[in-house]
Amino acid sequence: MLFYKIEVTVDTTENLPQPRDGKEYRPFAGLIAEKSESYYQSQKQSHYIFGVTSKGKALTFGAIFKEAVNVRKAFLAYLKRLGYTVSACKIEEITFHGVRTLLQTADRNDFIEDDDEILKLFEIECLGNRYGHVEYGEALLDEAASRESLLQMAESILAEKSLSPEIKRIYAGRTSNRVQGHPVHYLLRCDDREIRQSICRTLLTALYANERIQSRRYCFVDFDDESSTPDETYEALYKSCEAGTVIVRYTSGDDSCGSHARAGGDVIAGLCDMAVKYRNRVLTVFCLPTECAKIKETFLENLGRTSLIELYEDIVYEEKAILYLRQLAKKHKIRADKRLNAAVEHTGKGFKAAELNRLFDEWYDQKLRTAVYPQYREAQTVKNEIRKAKPRGSAIDELHRMIGLKEAKSVIEKALNYYKVQKLYKDKGIAVDRPAMHMVFTGNPGTAKTTVARLFAEIMKDNGLLSKGDLYEVGRSDLVGKYVGWTAQIVKKKFQAARGSVLFIDEAYSLVDDKAGLYGDEAINTIVQEMENNRDNMVVIFAGYPDKMEQFLNRNPGLRSRIAFHVPFEDYSAEELVSIAELLAQNKGLHFDGAAHQKLCTVLEEARALPDFGNGRYVRNLVEMAKMEQANRLVQLEYESVTADTLATLLEEDIPLPAKRETPPVRRIGF
Repeated sequence: MLFYKIEVTVDTTENLPQPRDGKEYRPFAGLIAEKSESYYQSQKQSHYIFGVTSKGKALTFGAIFKEAVNVRKAFLAYLKRLGYTVSACKIEEITFHGVRTLLQTADRNDFIEDDDEILKLFEIECLGNRYGHVEYGEALLDEAASRESLLQMAESILAEKSLSPEIKRIYAGRTSNRVQGHPVHYLLRCDDREIRQSICRTLLTALYANERIQSRRYCFVDFDDESSTPDETYEALYKSCEAGTVIVRYTSGDDSCGSHARAGGDVIAGLCDMAVKYRNRVLTVFCLPTECAKIKETFLENLGRTSLIELYEDIVYEEKAILYLRQLAKKHKIRADKRLNAAVEHTGKGFKAAELNRLFDEWYDQKLRTAVYPQYREAQTVKNEIRKAKPRGSAIDELHRMIGLKEAKSVIEKALNYYKVQKLYKDKGIAVDRPAMHMVFTGNPGTAKTTVARLFAEIMKDNGLLSKGDLYEVGRSDLVGKYVGWTAQIVKKKFQAARGSVLFIDEAYSLVDDKAGLYGDEAINTIVQEMENNRDNMVVIFAGYPDKMEQFLNRNPGLRSRIAFHVPFEDYSAEELVSIAELLAQNKGLHFDGAAHQKLCTVLEEARALPDFGNGRYVRNLVEMAKMEQANRLVQLEYESVTADTLATLLEEDIPLPAKRETPPVRRIGF
């Protein structure tokens, strides 16, 4: 399907009617609308031409053609019905978005009755609704280039081994106006967006120059494992691209991708069905990451007997890599030096164009700052400043002030640094997506897991890694429904509420039911799915006892692989517990005297041996009980003898001893 904008200058002595002309304009617009409809019917509904605007002696038209025909000849026949002759005529191929805009303008100017009804005539009306809710875009090729220039382009983007032979094959064939169809379609494996785009445009330009495709317009549709688009949308997309091209771009680079995602498999099947159905009317180019073998197999299984030509990036070594870098330097009108060559010399490795482009950009930035503009030699790069910058906000300071938690602090700092490095160096090819930050906190009660989770959420917000930075704490009762089908919806709502924040699932092992397939398993399966769906905008933290958390992680195979960091919370030592007690007392305006301090050490050492010792919670309760004991002691003193120092001091007698647990007697049979 081809779309056009046509601008003409009419041979007339008077200006054409304008919308403001009232009575004169309505018959004028109505006549053009009537002729458009009658002409459409007379041409067996193969194309529709409609008026858009009039200004002075100029008229603008839009046109939709199902097939490639002589547009000028068809338009002049249409003008003859209107009774016009023209002194100038400009015909321009446009995109679907462009023709939809013309239809909307024509509707406002009364040249058509309803813009959506025109699209329905061609069965592409769903594309008008924000592209049918599919990741879809379109563009137009540049004017045709020569065979030699296209071969030079293939060489310059390091795609010579696969693309150059195909360009030669395209130019070796004979064009025919009678026989239409595509002997082959294409599979392009490439990781760099710009190189992929250059290969596609070079290929399509060669095909257009040889009339293998008749439209300069091409559409590209993106999808991944989580995509889900109705088949009717793809049907409309392919209808709109008859005589042109659809580029299908799979956007995940994980070689294991697609093995667990039913939605992604459905999309592949739907797209392949359309590619096969329209194989002689629409050219399809499938673009996959270089390392994605499973997805490639899935495409091939669904494409049946469709013939594919595989295109790919070249890998070049030292000599060719240096030549490529020198050509880039020449293009930028700067002399290459030994430092540029050193980036690829004696490495023994192969390079793709994208990696060489990054190496050149780094060298060029440095060259600009040191040689072209030496006055900026001492300037620090933005990336270096960010790399050296410390995490921002008060939450990180509060975390470091907390006593103990050495391992937890270290892992959280590593997590922040890891994300910072990905963000700073993604242009070096280290990563292009944000890594998942989901975590597991393992530790006994009272080891500050919830407090650290709250601070971590604030730290992520302060440093631009989360948009909200709140903490949503949930347990089994908040996630598991009473009836079949409720649990998945409840979990999804919790994830939706926690977007931009941290979802803290305490005692996560409580979701593990005694029998497989129960509500707890439904919750875990939904959590795994939502973790992947929300990896870019939230963090999930599971918390619980170390041994039970191991059982929980083993419940679902996909759970452990989606957790980036395991943060252990060790029990506090006696010295750390004493420090916590002193800090809590200090925050309440109190302090322990010497004897009280000694007793505190003894009490906490004994308490650590209790089977249900609560770590920080025990210390918090101990300080509260010491305050009550102090109050009982102070009320027995004479009022005059109570000083400010007396009120602020906790004595040895104020500190309670740990409760002794009596061992129940063992009953023996027969006694």
